[in-house]
Amino acid sequence: MVSNAPWAFDKDRAALLVIDMQRDFVEDGAIMEVAMARARIPEMKRILDRCRETGVPVFFTRHVLSDRFDISPLETAYIPRLKTAGMREGTPGADVIPELAPLPEETVIVKHRYDAFYNTPLDTALRNVRGAGGVDTVVVIGTVTNICCESTARSAFMRDYKVAFISDANGGLDTASHEATLDIVGKVFGRVMSTDELLAEMA
Repeated sequence: MVSNAPWAFDKDRAALLVIDMQRDFVEDGAIMEVAMARARIPEMKRILDRCRETGVPVFFTRHVLSDRFDISPLETAYIPRLKTAGMREGTPGADVIPELAPLPEETVIVKHRYDAFYNTPLDTALRNVRGAGGVDTVVVIGTVTNICCESTARSAFMRDYKVAFISDANGGLDTASHEATLDIVGKVFGRVMSTDELLAEMA
């Protein structure tokens, strides 16, 4: 543990959150392409593999929109192209990328807002996946750093989870916004760690 860290990481009380690593965010030319997320797949895969090896529960989120009605009207107001395409349930673009595909026993949370806790069963699942109260820490990786990942990290903090936010396993739209999130999360919402630092504490 880093000497000045506010808390020690305990893999036996942790769960991994893989945020929105869907084809419509990650693939080259995708409607919401995040090139940084694609570049950081190797780091995410290292973390995912170690969590699976050591029994850390893994949760995936998928951000899903609808053609039946505008289920996230303020989101599409800010990003109008999402009114007609992107992250539609039942389309390949809504699926998690093959490199990080969930195993059958892993939980996939469907969400319609940036915060993965909002109107989803994530909190209930986390609080019980290791037995009642067994999880007190979440590891956040995925995309977009300063949107869904940061929103989820803040929401976890508000629910008294310790947050490990992995600097090189989150992908932002640009370096400035990515770094801004790392700065604010590290100051007041969680511990910002590299993949190597996290894996060292999981040894």
